[in-house]
Amino acid sequence: MQLHVSPSMRSITISSNNGFIDLMKIKVAARHISYRTLFHTILILAFLLPFVFILTALVTLEGVNKCSSFDCLGRRLGPRLLGRVDDSGRLVKDFYKILNQVNTEEIPDDLKLPDSFDQLVSEMKNNQYDAKTFAFMLRAMMEKLEREIRESKFAELMNKHFAASSIPKGIHCLSLRLTDEYSSNAHARRQLPSPELLPVLSNNSYHHFVLSTDNILAAAVVVASAVQSSLEPEKIVFHIITDKKTYAGMHSWFALNPISPAIVEVKGVHQFDWLTRENVPVLEAVENHNGIRNYYHGNHVAGANLSDTTPRTFASKLQARSPKYISLLNHLRIYLPELFPNLDKVVFLDDDVVIQRDLSPLWEIDLRGKVNGAVETCKGEDEWVMSKRFRNYFNFSHPLIMKHLDPDECAWAYGMNIFDLRAWRKTNIREKYHSWLKENLKSNLTMWKLGTLPPALIAFKGHVHPIDPSWHMLGLGYQSKTNIDNVKRAAVIHYNGQSKPWLQIGFEHLRPFWTKYVNYSNDFVRNCHILES
Repeated sequence: MQLHVSPSMRSITISSNNGFIDLMKIKVAARHISYRTLFHTILILAFLLPFVFILTALVTLEGVNKCSSFDCLGRRLGPRLLGRVDDSGRLVKDFYKILNQVNTEEIPDDLKLPDSFDQLVSEMKNNQYDAKTFAFMLRAMMEKLEREIRESKFAELMNKHFAASSIPKGIHCLSLRLTDEYSSNAHARRQLPSPELLPVLSNNSYHHFVLSTDNILAAAVVVASAVQSSLEPEKIVFHIITDKKTYAGMHSWFALNPISPAIVEVKGVHQFDWLTRENVPVLEAVENHNGIRNYYHGNHVAGANLSDTTPRTFASKLQARSPKYISLLNHLRIYLPELFPNLDKVVFLDDDVVIQRDLSPLWEIDLRGKVNGAVETCKGEDEWVMSKRFRNYFNFSHPLIMKHLDPDECAWAYGMNIFDLRAWRKTNIREKYHSWLKENLKSNLTMWKLGTLPPALIAFKGHVHPIDPSWHMLGLGYQSKTNIDNVKRAAVIHYNGQSKPWLQIGFEHLRPFWTKYVNYSNDFVRNCHILES
């Protein structure tokens, strides 16, 4: 048998060595099948197809209608598999009976499996296997192949998790070089914004965006996409909040790369005096709760029963254990009223979004007295991404969850939210968020696992106004079959999931929507070898 894969990986031809050519061609969709899925498919086909070829050849060479050996069984079963009509109906039924019998029995402990198909054929010829022995061997080989494919899939998911949790070398380089620039270049330390523009930071006639991140390149893309997509960029104000170690580099980037006429402010969490462990339980929990650190930084495979877990479930559990979920930056949005006491409305953005349309109409949306304008995620064309209800985030076997929440209640999306801070200040949202965080800690994280959205779903319950789904398209970081036309139409696209566009595991056909806003001519970007792929 010969297997030929075209250079473009879009065509596979399988042929035999005895004159049967082009018996099977497979066309592969270039975008929607990963190389690993293609490898698994080829592996299975390469294992099964030779059986058909052998049976076909035997039937062609010898026409035998009545015999009892396994060789004759193959000669009589072959035509049946190929759709030819003969009198072998009883034999087929007998073979089905053998297969069913073997399927219910234990595989013999002393059964030795061949290492290759050629070895199997040789052993069949030398040992004159009966039908039952062959069926056992076929079943054992198939089960072994399934185990290897399953183990390979779990290994792939684990490697993908580590890749998603790591910092790419180029982005790390960018942060280090910009931090060094901050210490040596006065221009990199200039005040942001300039003193005469400071009143704008609390002027409610402007459109205020809040971005919390330690990824400088991602922040640059979010800001650039917002400014380039805006009809009134002179009315945009970006409030960027980062951690202490990234502050100097983040400040350097926006000081050296102004985005006039928009206005940018860069702050570090260390510059907010009230943001201390005493006032923010999240900080205390992260520092003192060993269970949290072990959960997010420990061995993700130990204790996991992979035999009873589907790859999709395992992938979801891995995503829930991303270290970013114990970062204060990820919880920071719950403190927006305190962070910006003079602002009435803000749009909060994650660092893995791209803005493709003017967002100024968001400030005109009537939230009808609600606090949070968000896209609901329980209905939509994409049944995988847009099928999230409370049952997807909470453990409803826990008595507190079962008592207070409805599993069928529609969830909503973080990542692009319009917040009415005036209405928020009249609520107890922050206190409720803290209270449920503490309850989950007391329960050893058994109430929910996934980051900041579950406690927010509880805290904002009754305070959310649904907005049109076209404002916020989700799933570009974990749904490879995302509809490109829908991506082009969305106001904001969100690469939530592991496959971020700045990582090598990002989806190639979705990455250009992000890379178009990367300034590859910038000296720092070029010197850190952040190249357009």
